[in-house]
Amino acid sequence: MNLTRTLIIGNSGSGKSWLAERLTGHLQVPWIDLDKIHWLSDEHSIPRPRAEALAMARIAADEQRWVIEGVYGWIASEILHRATALIWLSIGDKECVANIRQRETQDDERLVALLEWAGSYRKRDDSSGFAAHQRLFDGFCGEKIRLADRKEIVALIHHL
Repeated sequence: MNLTRTLIIGNSGSGKSWLAERLTGHLQVPWIDLDKIHWLSDEHSIPRPRAEALAMARIAADEQRWVIEGVYGWIASEILHRATALIWLSIGDKECVANIRQRETQDDERLVALLEWAGSYRKRDDSSGFAAHQRLFDGFCGEKIRLADRKEIVALIHHL
């Protein structure tokens, strides 16, 4: 699989950042987190203007080598043509919610909202839901892989 420019999509808590960190370490390429493009601050409370976020994503995707990861299908759809590989983490919603609970230390309104959002991945009808990610995956003509659980994600890393 040609991982020169790898796009990773999936639900919040699916392991996108975990996988991206390991891929970038192995491949020695930049890691771009779409959260840092979508949100103006680390608190994830103020979204960046859409046109600005898309421009930033396009600039990042124009580089020769990268791993870009995120849940935002509306951004991913704009840069997918630059990817040499697409990895979709289609982990179960309950596992994603459990992963978020495990990694987050604070219990506030934003965490509650994130847990509800991650738990509704397969029901949501937006660009960041399961159906939208399925369309991105199905429409991608390059090399692609869909991983359904943590074991498959770890196996991918071990095969590098």
